[in-house]
Amino acid sequence: MPRHAVRAIERHLASREERRRRLFERARALRRLAQHTMTGLHSGAATPSDVAKVRTELARLANALPVDFPGDEGLAEDALQEGVEAVLLAAAIARAPFPTPDDLGVQPEPYLLGLGDVVGEVRRLALAELTVGNVDGAADRLTLMEALYHTLLGFETARAIVSLKPKQDTARALLERTRGEVTMARLLHRAGVRSTEPGSRE
Repeated sequence: MPRHAVRAIERHLASREERRRRLFERARALRRLAQHTMTGLHSGAATPSDVAKVRTELARLANALPVDFPGDEGLAEDALQEGVEAVLLAAAIARAPFPTPDDLGVQPEPYLLGLGDVVGEVRRLALAELTVGNVDGAADRLTLMEALYHTLLGFETARAIVSLKPKQDTARALLERTRGEVTMARLLHRAGVRSTEPGSRE
């Protein structure tokens, strides 16, 4: 092989490694931002500007992938997925309509994965309601979990395109578990109401 061809290949590989390094750093930054924002959303510390920043960085990375990082898009899938999850969690907390993939500027694949993961975040909201004795609030979150689960079930595709089946299975398990917990909490709540009625033994 001519020396100039060897050098050209070496330059190509070095350029590819540098490009992947830059993509990894950008993906890690988005992932950390999304995780921090979700933590803040659950604690009540996150602000609308925090969520807006996630949306901005999510769209920026998604738009840059085909232009600046062709062939390496898979490195950013987890980050895009978590960005979507954070934005959808904010919508769930606000009881607002979920933004679509087009609204967020992402492809359907990472959007669906984020949609699958947000079921677990909504479960956390339901458990938080149960912790303070708000059974109706927990039931409302359970209704959202059911809607998300049935939406996920509506999609069937090869795992090579998007690994959705594990998300569907996990969502079903979380839904069944949460349904049982909400049902039990409602029964206990009703028992508590009856025990304080006039004529009760307590």
